[in-house]
Amino acid sequence: MASPAQAETYRIATYAAPLSRDGPGLLLRDIQRGEDDQIAAIRDVIARIAPDVLLLTDFDFDHDGLALAGFAVQFDPGYSYHFALQPNAGVATGLDLDGNGRLGDARDAQGYGRFAGDGGLAILSRFPIQAGQATDLSAVLWKDLPGAVLPQAAGAPFLSNAALDILRLSSTGHWIVPVSLPDGKPLSVMAFSATPPVFDGPEDMNGLRNRDELRLWEAVLDGDFGPVPSQFVIAGNANLDPQAGDGFSDAMASFLRDPRLQDPLPDQDTADWPDDGPGNLRVSYVLPAADWTVKDAGVFWPAPDDPDRALLGDDGLAAGPHHLVWVDIAR
Repeated sequence: MASPAQAETYRIATYAAPLSRDGPGLLLRDIQRGEDDQIAAIRDVIARIAPDVLLLTDFDFDHDGLALAGFAVQFDPGYSYHFALQPNAGVATGLDLDGNGRLGDARDAQGYGRFAGDGGLAILSRFPIQAGQATDLSAVLWKDLPGAVLPQAAGAPFLSNAALDILRLSSTGHWIVPVSLPDGKPLSVMAFSATPPVFDGPEDMNGLRNRDELRLWEAVLDGDFGPVPSQFVIAGNANLDPQAGDGFSDAMASFLRDPRLQDPLPDQDTADWPDDGPGNLRVSYVLPAADWTVKDAGVFWPAPDDPDRALLGDDGLAAGPHHLVWVDIAR
């Protein structure tokens, strides 16, 4: 395990830690009570790796940011800067998007969610976040992505015209968030969390959407959505393995070969799911732009004989099935 980042090196991480609860306000309640073993385990993992900038991809959103602020102050040193926007998860559409004949289900929202804000994105940073200069691409309609492939059923569009006119591509969110680093130059954090490419029918709506959520970053780098960010890092849960599992693995493999990016951790799994289910897969990524120098990288997944293993509990799942992914970068 590398030591925490030095002055000239910046540690960027993403963590799909399960910091979502069954209803609005419950995450804040659990953070304030300080009695939740899972939250404690997640906090201990983050403290062990000590990233300078951390993207959390399953953190319930509340309008005043109280849960995020309450979580941020639990670290020493604390994360003085945090950022979150309303995710698409749980935002009602008023339509029957999944075609089951009912309205108001979690799958009828802009992104799967039992309530507005369910399982959103959140950034913690030791450096100032230029919130006023952030770009939020979460409202981009799926049909407006260049080359979008929309679901079909029996040779006809699966989604109605009314649905296509309002359905956003991002199931959670896509952000470009500038962070001011100590050397005076910004880091552009390109943050996202994509839908799992499962839990649908033969139309493969989630599989196609998952692929296009990844392709949105390709469109951004192609300049289709404004100036191309410089000195960026793409971070988040793509919910897509380049070699195995469900979904369009070839799209992930192709993305990782993009010469504008670097893949510091080829073929390293990031999620520990049952062998009779998905199995171990690589789904979370921190991908620096080609103009960064990568100093080190890792996935926090200590071996059974490593003292750090105790942070994950006897079964290795005390902090959930996902593992924190980190990369150290320098100019």
